[in-house]
Amino acid sequence: MLEPKKVAIPAVLGAVLAVFAACSSDDARECRVGADCASGACNADGTCVRTNGAEAGASSSSGNPAGDAGDVDADLDGGPMVVTGCVPNKDGTITVDEVRLKAGLHATFQVATDEEVSTQGVVGQDGKRTWDFSQKLASDVSTIIQTQPMSGKWYAGDFASASYASKLSETSTLLGVFQTGPGALEMLGVVSPDDGLYKTRLTYDPPVAVLSFPLKADATWKTDASVSGLASGVIAAYSEKYESKVDAAGVLKTPLGSFDVLRVQVLLTRTVGLLTTTVRSFAFVTECYGTVATVTSKDNEANVEFTRAKELRRIAP
Repeated sequence: MLEPKKVAIPAVLGAVLAVFAACSSDDARECRVGADCASGACNADGTCVRTNGAEAGASSSSGNPAGDAGDVDADLDGGPMVVTGCVPNKDGTITVDEVRLKAGLHATFQVATDEEVSTQGVVGQDGKRTWDFSQKLASDVSTIIQTQPMSGKWYAGDFASASYASKLSETSTLLGVFQTGPGALEMLGVVSPDDGLYKTRLTYDPPVAVLSFPLKADATWKTDASVSGLASGVIAAYSEKYESKVDAAGVLKTPLGSFDVLRVQVLLTRTVGLLTTTVRSFAFVTECYGTVATVTSKDNEANVEFTRAKELRRIAP
């Protein structure tokens, strides 16, 4: 039986494009980079960040009772940046209604591989942490991450309840297939983008709870899943255990701006026959935008707070 090395999904949280401000592919964008705006900053939804109390561009329609565009504030000097049309209440809890999870969204991320990081960040006197992932790294590539509709996909019939598919890692073409619900965002399986002799189509039983709502301090959840199907055209069967916890809160600095975040720690244990592999990852989740960064360790990382990332992904203009 083949060990599905290319099917490894340690960066599964990075595929969770819970980006409130992401826009549909047919949306007209006011800006794509900060230089397009008088304020020098472009929101992820393609609208300019306001400056001096004036909104630049039309507000995005959120369908979310978080407030109106007139209440949005953005600090261009590193303070919290928020999505037009959504005002975070900063109550320390993120509900499913405070992020946007559906097909047809996209946002720009900077993705780096095999880089030094500080997952621990800096702890302030108030006990909150600050993580700085805003710097340009040597391996950075700019990529658009999308939540792809299931309609017309070769694997759609195998995942009738799925909401969307999204790429799992910059170093692989494989897609995670996700289902959204009132209590959780779940991963149903992993597939290759194309059908064919060497296709991948793996299903999880039960589905993996990627994010369990509401997110709040010390919340924990886990999934023990059996994985089966085809990996690069070969029959595969193995197990994966995901242990997740909201383990920290603080401010995250990204190329787009600074966000108040909850950090979700995930330990993945994969068992293929007699071989066991562990991978650690963190997702940084904020109100309105959702997941704004993820960092994933190399295999069998011993330290919870690691200093070398296999992949670092963070939201960017």
